Amino acid sequence: MAPDFAFASSLTQARLDNGLRVVLQPDRSRPLVSVNIWYHVGSKNERPGRTGFAHLFEHMLFQGSQNVGTNDHFAHIQQVGGVANGSTSFDRTNYYETLPSHCLELGLWLESDRMGFLLPALDEAKLQNQKDVVMNERRQRVDNQPYGRAFETLHELLYPDRHPYSWPVIGYMEDIEATELAEVHEFFRTHYRPSNAVLTLVGDFDPAEAMTQVKRYFGDIPDGRAEEAADGGPVGAPPPAVVTDTSPTRAVRSELPDDVNLPRLYMGFRGPSLSAPDFPAGDLYAMAAAGGKSSPLYRDLVLEREIAQDIYVGMLPLELESTVLLAMTLRPGIEPAEAEEMLLEKLAAWRAAPPASEELERALNKTSVAYLHEIESFESRADLLSHFAMYHDEPALIDSELERYARVRPEEVLEFAGSYLDPETAVTLWVLPREAA
Repeated sequence: MAPDFAFASSLTQARLDNGLRVVLQPDRSRPLVSVNIWYHVGSKNERPGRTGFAHLFEHMLFQGSQNVGTNDHFAHIQQVGGVANGSTSFDRTNYYETLPSHCLELGLWLESDRMGFLLPALDEAKLQNQKDVVMNERRQRVDNQPYGRAFETLHELLYPDRHPYSWPVIGYMEDIEATELAEVHEFFRTHYRPSNAVLTLVGDFDPAEAMTQVKRYFGDIPDGRAEEAADGGPVGAPPPAVVTDTSPTRAVRSELPDDVNLPRLYMGFRGPSLSAPDFPAGDLYAMAAAGGKSSPLYRDLVLEREIAQDIYVGMLPLELESTVLLAMTLRPGIEPAEAEEMLLEKLAAWRAAPPASEELERALNKTSVAYLHEIESFESRADLLSHFAMYHDEPALIDSELERYARVRPEEVLEFAGSYLDPETAVTLWVLPREAA
């Protein structure tokens, strides 16, 4: 059985007049508070030729606003012993601060100032500085990293041209370099507005007092939809439409030469969206197949037959559709064709019969333990509440998420494998040492 939670009973929810959604969940167990804000904008809101905007903005929002100096956001947080950060994905951008509970007002002021007053402080010098930072980040994490180009290459092959998941979150180097200040201003006005955001607080606070402070700092920020641009057109117009074709990808094979010592196989499939009824079955499939050293794929291919150094199966949960990813690094001397054939044999078996009940139970237990660890942290719990508010329109689902997983039967896992993991729709990418490519 899934564990029982009682977070929903303590939730306070509101939507301000400007459209900002607010979720409060008091927890007096520790004298801390996490301020978490999600903007419903990610790399999928970009367009070909102008990629990397969402990730660039994650950097720009720490460069000061009208009442906060450059780099002072972190300074304010660190002076009171808190932590702060942000992240960008295909579908959303989030920012958070975890502070001593008596410093809640500081977190609200910092987030409201950059939501409402970023543009007056956003100039060409700051933009160029952060473009350089992001381009260097791409060099370090992607271009000059072993296997660094594999995931974005897989997505380029897996999703159709102009599909919003076909380009990387960090963007392409030439697009980042070409970003202009006027485009950055327009991107902010379009997406960084109250009605496109969820603000979640978790921690040691009184809900009524916290809501009063939220209204004080965020209530007067206008929503961009109601404003008019200087040329008379609406501010915040959506970006040009992109192709969202969800028809299965035809089988594709490719090789990527890289400065690596060992071949690595990447195999990708297009799966259901994170809110789809069959998403939990896919998530449990991945955990049952290769979640830990006791999993069937790890035992067989890594421990027993010793063809692989490691193996991974996972679901990348995305709003439109998910990516099912398999990755396997070979041991020295193993032929790629031989290893691929062995892996395909295992996948075929999982499409012919459901996983054993004990394998599914093990996967559910590992998933439950990970979830329990996540909700223990104020930061992670606030992030989950924002997730459920934005993608499912109901933060109270935090209490019942594990029940979705507990209801999955072995036959549903088999149906998932049959529906989504067809070799005829797989993208197979081998990253090979340059001398062997």
